[in-house]
Amino acid sequence: MDERHEGVIRAAEEAVLTPLADFPRIDLRSGVEPWDKRRTAGKILRTEIPHAAHAPLAVGRDRPDPVALIEATHEGRQPHLIPLRVARMASSPFAFLRGAAQVMAWDLAQGPRTAIDVVMNGDAHISNFGLFGSPQGDVVLDLNDFDEVTVGPWEWDLKRLCASIEVAARDADVPTAERREAVLSAAAGYQLTMDDLAPRGSLDVWQRASRADDLDFAGVEIDARSQAVVAKAVEKARRKNNRSLLDRVGERRIDGGWRFREEPPILVRVDADTREAVTTGLERYAETLPRERRFMLSRYQVVDVAHRVVGVGSVGTRAYVALLCGNSDQDALFLQVKEAVRPAHAPYLHGMPEPYASHEGERVIYGQRLLQAVGDPLLGWTKIDGRPFYVRQMKNMKGEIPISRMTGQSLLYFSHAYGALLAKAHARTGDAAAIAGYCGHEGRADLRMALADWAAAYGDKNSEDFETFRAAIASGRLDAADDPHL
Repeated sequence: MDERHEGVIRAAEEAVLTPLADFPRIDLRSGVEPWDKRRTAGKILRTEIPHAAHAPLAVGRDRPDPVALIEATHEGRQPHLIPLRVARMASSPFAFLRGAAQVMAWDLAQGPRTAIDVVMNGDAHISNFGLFGSPQGDVVLDLNDFDEVTVGPWEWDLKRLCASIEVAARDADVPTAERREAVLSAAAGYQLTMDDLAPRGSLDVWQRASRADDLDFAGVEIDARSQAVVAKAVEKARRKNNRSLLDRVGERRIDGGWRFREEPPILVRVDADTREAVTTGLERYAETLPRERRFMLSRYQVVDVAHRVVGVGSVGTRAYVALLCGNSDQDALFLQVKEAVRPAHAPYLHGMPEPYASHEGERVIYGQRLLQAVGDPLLGWTKIDGRPFYVRQMKNMKGEIPISRMTGQSLLYFSHAYGALLAKAHARTGDAAAIAGYCGHEGRADLRMALADWAAAYGDKNSEDFETFRAAIASGRLDAADDPHL
């Protein structure tokens, strides 16, 4: 690259907005580069990293043993739950992909990286999009898991989404050509939405929520079957609230109060010392809430605490659920108190700025508040026995779009929708104009094709890793619980 060309690239990189900084004070006297100039800057960056550079899977002989990478994540987890985590990951190639975020993080770090960073989700696979309720009672569709959130390149999130669609579709025996179309649809959803958001005002971008009853995404209309899938999922989500959860997981004590109904090993009540520690942690958590939320929370009392096993990748971390009662024993509030651990991409990225980097729970909550258009009003963080935790409502009209219902046109629609939702999340903190400039307009398909090639290659590699993982179980290197669905 000659000196003049390097100067053009440097100028383009300098025009791109930084994704995140701590703002004790802000400067409202000087503006930012116009969006069209930043879009041009993104376009210039294609000369440094062409779209085709994203197609190959850059995996060399120095790639670490994937089982060793997964074993390293077991450090600090509760030992008696690690076999359950192993069993859940061994249940299918897609379940393995979900639990092997550290493996993909290493692989992504070996490939090309654009100069445009965002607050990235870090684990934007197809099952980490779902339904939840807004404070106004609407049901929205958005990203809903933020354990791995950090600052990094936008394309790493998009590649994980594309790979997850490829792998999940393989598990469902979707033909190769249809899998590729679904991945192309996700990439198109991201590209078209980012192009649409590039010239819009920041306030407009921040206020864009995708209500489940009005799922309108650039470049695609919802088909009748997908609409029916959404309607059924919304109906089910609306039935999930604190009252229904109390009936499902609670039971009456002899004195007439409520406690958790144990379902070992998934839901187990804790001892008195742990209950006291969690209650103290919740009192500290309240200090991270806005004053008006603290006032509301002060009208509740913790009546029971249990440990609840969640997810695939999170199994083995400390995850508690607290039952609080307020105005009556029918006025229930469930809070999830989940341990926050170092994100998978931390070894390869600078990560969040201080003070968010020094408390993993604060990192998760700050990232969630940045990436979600609407969110849980009770998000906060705390420490329990020196470990970082974050807190959120356990059930808030939460629901999912079952992957099993994503076939044919529905697979194409939801893939496009999730790509679009990821673009919306990135546009809130990243430079939408620069990303749009790099991706190109609707008619430019070379990036979409490159991502489809990469996803197919990663699907092959994930299958190899999955078999290696299963062989480690068969040899006794890893211990797996008998029932992966516990």
